[in-house]
Amino acid sequence: MEQIINERIHALRLALQAKSISAFIIPGTDPHLSEYVAPYWETREWISGFTGSAGTIVITEHEAGLWTDSRYFLQAAQQLEGTGITLYKEMLPETPTITEFLCQHLSSGENVGIDGQTFSAAQVERMRQELEVENIHLESCGDLIGEIWKDRPDMPNSPAFIYDLTYAGKSSQEKLEAIRSELKKQKTDGLFLSALDEIAWTLNLRGSDVHCNPVIVSYLLITQNNVTFFISPEKITGEVENYLNAQQINIQPYNEVENYLRKLNIKRLSLNPYKTNFAIYSAVNPDCKIIHDESPVTLLKAIRNEQEINGIHAAMQRDGVALVRFLKWLEKAVASGQETELSIDKKLHEYRAAQKLYMGESFDTIAGYKEHGAIVHYSATPESNATLHPKGFLLLDSGAQYMDGTTDITRTIALGELTEEEKTDYTLILKGHIALAMAKFPEGTRGAQLDVLARMPIWQHKMNFLHGTGHGVGHFLSVHEGPQSIRMNENPVILRPGMVTSNEPGVYKSGSHGIRTENLTLVRKAGEGMFGNYLEFETITLCPICKKGIIKEMLTIEEIEWLNTYHQNVYDKLSPDLNKEERLWLKEATAAI
Repeated sequence: MEQIINERIHALRLALQAKSISAFIIPGTDPHLSEYVAPYWETREWISGFTGSAGTIVITEHEAGLWTDSRYFLQAAQQLEGTGITLYKEMLPETPTITEFLCQHLSSGENVGIDGQTFSAAQVERMRQELEVENIHLESCGDLIGEIWKDRPDMPNSPAFIYDLTYAGKSSQEKLEAIRSELKKQKTDGLFLSALDEIAWTLNLRGSDVHCNPVIVSYLLITQNNVTFFISPEKITGEVENYLNAQQINIQPYNEVENYLRKLNIKRLSLNPYKTNFAIYSAVNPDCKIIHDESPVTLLKAIRNEQEINGIHAAMQRDGVALVRFLKWLEKAVASGQETELSIDKKLHEYRAAQKLYMGESFDTIAGYKEHGAIVHYSATPESNATLHPKGFLLLDSGAQYMDGTTDITRTIALGELTEEEKTDYTLILKGHIALAMAKFPEGTRGAQLDVLARMPIWQHKMNFLHGTGHGVGHFLSVHEGPQSIRMNENPVILRPGMVTSNEPGVYKSGSHGIRTENLTLVRKAGEGMFGNYLEFETITLCPICKKGIIKEMLTIEEIEWLNTYHQNVYDKLSPDLNKEERLWLKEATAAI
């Protein structure tokens, strides 16, 4: 594989020389700036071999580098070995930014190339400003990878389907009315949407264009009088066409979007420059004033309506039943010495697929045994596939797409004997998880203000994790969705009732073990208090937390009470759907400590 990567990089360098371009930047995204992309847009993976969901490659005449975050440090180091590509670890003080690197390695007057469809307008503006300080020029020069990728996969063309009101809770017309109301407040004439989850939510449509993400590759333009949907014709079934026509939604070819925007005849168009690619942004009619604003859909989508809340509770219950059956099976199966990271992934899939309304996984399962658990987004391969033994920890991060909700859960499972260090780390992470789960906070609180609750127990032991503590989760949509988050980085979005957010502190020790405990939570009202109303988290994931790694003496009375109450709720909610043997297992797994 290393030889193939070297040949591809050499081919790209030849293409750059022909265009007098000294460096080319390749992100891991698509024209919709998605986190997860269809195979057609896996250009960064093709040129480098790195498969993580976040990372950017830079190729110069003599250098090649990958910039990625802490989730992928170990994975990237392994996948880049032998390719000649240097790993640059983001967020570390010694790591230069991409533009700093380019300013150090290029000379005044040289050109840096990008594909303008895979960078946001905001990114391009920032990079241009930083590079122009050294008189280095940024050029949008199209899809150069496409010129050398001879066996490139086809564009995704799966048909769209209608997302029933039973699960959506609000019709597309109701959503469009709410969006238009927000546009009036902004005093804008139209809204352009590129984000695939926002388009799917607005139109109550779903698809299968992106692995594990039920979205449709498309664009959407909303004005006060018209809605224009840019989508490849082969994706439109007769049923979907009738549905769109009934709502007077105009259908245009996907590849005509830039031409359409060049002729757009409105005065003020709202779009988010951080979520709109540079090529699209540049195509807008210059007579139309672009208003830089967050899409109103982002917040409208994040706050679940009553039907969606009922649906996610029902999905969590079915998911919990599948997980209990899997964990019961796993407990006996490990003793055989025949199970591996890949085989248990397959077994977990079987248990989930047996549940009603199951539509697939919400992301590829992370099953990391012992030292593999320290690779935050580890993905087992036939070469790395470890056999499980009755000792150490298994970190299992998985999730499902159900028609009525999206799930995401991590459990760190003690398969047998543990070291004192493993038990201590496990208990500290549990303490952080519980602290965040028990939080009550005034309206107007941001996720960054709560993040410290989950980190303090390990900070006191001079440990940390560099990923976020919590991310938003879509409703039969993307497993990672904003705008809300819980992380050290500042995010101005406040937490509101109806938002679903993960709670997942962790600690990772290279070559030894990784620990993470994750539940999903629903922000809800907690009543009135001093200076206004208060909010709290309702933990909605239903699955036992492994008790074998807990050092009880490290927990406070309140933490023990939270764990026992959570486990009693898990038993009460799941036991009616289990057989006698399964109930007995769950009774023991959720017994009070």
